[in-house]
Amino acid sequence: MCELEDTNEKGKQYEENWDVGVKFSGEEEVAKIECFRMSRARMKMWILRAITTLLLWTCIIQLVAIGEVWGPTLLKSWPSCSSPPNIHTEANMSFLRRKVLPPKRIYKNNGYLVVSCNGGLNQMRAAICDMVAIARFLNITLIVPELDKTSFWADPSEFEDIFDINHFITSLRDEVRILKELPPRLKRRVEQGMFYELPPISWSNISYYHRQILPLLKKHKVVHLNRTDARLANNGLPLEIQKLRCKVNFSSLRFTARIEELGRKVARILRQNGPFLVLHLRYEMDMLSFSGCSRGCNDKEVNELTRMRYANPWWKEKVIDPELKRKEGLCPLTPEETALVLAAMGIDRSIQIYIAAGEIYGGERRLRSLAAAFPNLVRKESLLEPSDLGFFRNHSSQMAALDYLVSLESDVFVPTYDGNMAKVVEGHRRYLNFKKTILPDRKVLVGLIDQYNNGSLTWDEFSSTVKETHTNRTGSPKKRAVISDKPKEEDYFYANPQECFAAN
Repeated sequence: MCELEDTNEKGKQYEENWDVGVKFSGEEEVAKIECFRMSRARMKMWILRAITTLLLWTCIIQLVAIGEVWGPTLLKSWPSCSSPPNIHTEANMSFLRRKVLPPKRIYKNNGYLVVSCNGGLNQMRAAICDMVAIARFLNITLIVPELDKTSFWADPSEFEDIFDINHFITSLRDEVRILKELPPRLKRRVEQGMFYELPPISWSNISYYHRQILPLLKKHKVVHLNRTDARLANNGLPLEIQKLRCKVNFSSLRFTARIEELGRKVARILRQNGPFLVLHLRYEMDMLSFSGCSRGCNDKEVNELTRMRYANPWWKEKVIDPELKRKEGLCPLTPEETALVLAAMGIDRSIQIYIAAGEIYGGERRLRSLAAAFPNLVRKESLLEPSDLGFFRNHSSQMAALDYLVSLESDVFVPTYDGNMAKVVEGHRRYLNFKKTILPDRKVLVGLIDQYNNGSLTWDEFSSTVKETHTNRTGSPKKRAVISDKPKEEDYFYANPQECFAAN
């Protein structure tokens, strides 16, 4: 009996112990289940976060790719994941320099304007500015201008070889639509001769383009302007047109990264040796032949220049009296005259003088007196290695672009002739807070030089008169001269774009 009871007690105790074991095991299982549920919840949360982050980055990348104006500036400067490993290519450097794109201007397109520029680099530069302004105010699409390849220089450079074409297009998208080429359908029409071609009238007001050119665009869809130099007036234009011309000239027409980099290198080399003066010595063969100016040339050279003038059909004036033209101040200063003028102005003999020009006619023989007066004469060819200039050989416009950049950086700029480069650089230096530009009064100077050479003036008299004559010819602020009935004789807009200085 006792034995049975004892067994029962043990059984009860075992059952109680078993129940407790089950109870403990159940609680652990529940804990494990709860832990598992919490882990799953956390995992879901992290997965959700990962998906959200991925979606956000996808949107950001798309925004950068689309390049809309409301995209953050910081994000626009980040390179795309699809960029090639070499980030220092010209295209990528252009991308990295790019600012937030302006919003596209939406307008009803009235046609397509194709233009063929004529002349040298700076003549074409001014023409491009004019053509953008005309396209903007006619509400038409501009095709990237074709550059002159048939002039004396025979430079085969395309627009994109000299200017940053993508910057040109995107920086003006809030003004006008610019395409690299005609759409295929219109391109075929042009190939079939279904377009209208003409040279517009020089120095025309914008009303001429509204009355004469716009109807042609609406009728033919494509109009080709085959000469573009000086086709827009200097004065009497709406303020917004003048400001747009400045925007194109000083902002949108940026040289390629290759040209800009080399220009900075030349300026840096010069600056390491102190102040420098850029002399635009316009004494190349084409200039002398065109103008008929032959002071200092021998008989053989005079004959060569004359033959060249008669062989060029674009140069209308054939019979020229060089001495009469010189006395009227219509000839570039010779290297010998330039040496006298710079010395009379008090230019320091030891200053570096960078000659911005092509090949000087007569070579070292004609530079001898200038080098004697100013021994620190330098040129890009003497400052750079041949490998630096190898790419630019036989590309006169790219060489001129390099000289243009160095001219802007100089302490003083002196042109010996008021051609297109002299005028455009003068205007650009005015825009850059009126940097010093000495503008020789050639008509006065040749008279003074002749008097000094024949003994009528002493050196002190000659020097003081030269200085006095040029007191107010240093590129300082002044009003642009207007001659309404003689637009060719009035001050050139690009030499003094006064409407744009207030916003500078």
